[in-house]
Amino acid sequence: MTQQQPTPEAPQVTVRGEGRLDVEPELARISVAVRARGTDRAAVLATLTSRNADAIALVTSYGEAVTALETGALSVTPEPARHGRGERVRGYQGWVHLTAELTDFTALGELTTRLADLEWTRVDGPWWSLRPDSPAHAEARRQAVKEAVRRAREYAEALGSTLVALLELSDTGLGPGMPAPAGGMRMAFAAETADAPAPLDLEPQRQTVTAEVAARFTMAPPAL
Repeated sequence: MTQQQPTPEAPQVTVRGEGRLDVEPELARISVAVRARGTDRAAVLATLTSRNADAIALVTSYGEAVTALETGALSVTPEPARHGRGERVRGYQGWVHLTAELTDFTALGELTTRLADLEWTRVDGPWWSLRPDSPAHAEARRQAVKEAVRRAREYAEALGSTLVALLELSDTGLGPGMPAPAGGMRMAFAAETADAPAPLDLEPQRQTVTAEVAARFTMAPPAL
C-alpha cells in the first residue's frame, strides 16, 4: 500500500496520544513453598507429600475465591556430609512450590496467614495485577485515541485549519503496570501453633494502565 504523501492541498499532521488509568487490582497471586528435611529419603518424601496435600487442601477450601492453583518446581536433594570423602549423605531435603491466584481479596489475608502457619511452609506475595482482558486496558486505549484527536485538532486550529480525514492509527505500546515483587510480603517457614493467627490486613495496590497511539491526519489547507 502506497503511503499518501502530504501536499500543500492536503497537509498532514502526525501526533501521539496517551491514556493513563489508576485502577484497583483484579487479581492477587501468592507463592507457597512447603519443605521437608530428614535423614531418610522415604520419610522425607512422605512428609513432603503430606505437607503438600495439606497446603493444597487449605487453598482449595476457599472455593471460588481461588481462580487458579498450580504446582511448580519439585525438588528432593541429598545433603552431602560436611566432612569425609566419597559420596556420604547426611540427609535429604525436599521442596514443592505452589502458586495460587485469587480474586477475593477479603479471603486473601486469612488464607496467607493460615498458609504461613503451616509447618515448614513459606509464603511470598501478594503480587497484584489486572486480568489480561480487563476493561481498563480498553479504556486506556480509548483515552489515547481521544487524546490524539484532541492534539491534532489543536494543531490544526492553531494554523486556522480543520482536520479532514484520518490516514493512519497505530498502537505504539500498552503497559499493564504490574508492580515489582518488592511490594509483596514474605513469610519464612513457620511451625504450626495451637491457636490460629489473626488474618493479615492486606491493602490492594492500585495498578497503572497506560496506552499510546500514533495518529496521522490530513488537514484543510491553512491560510498562512
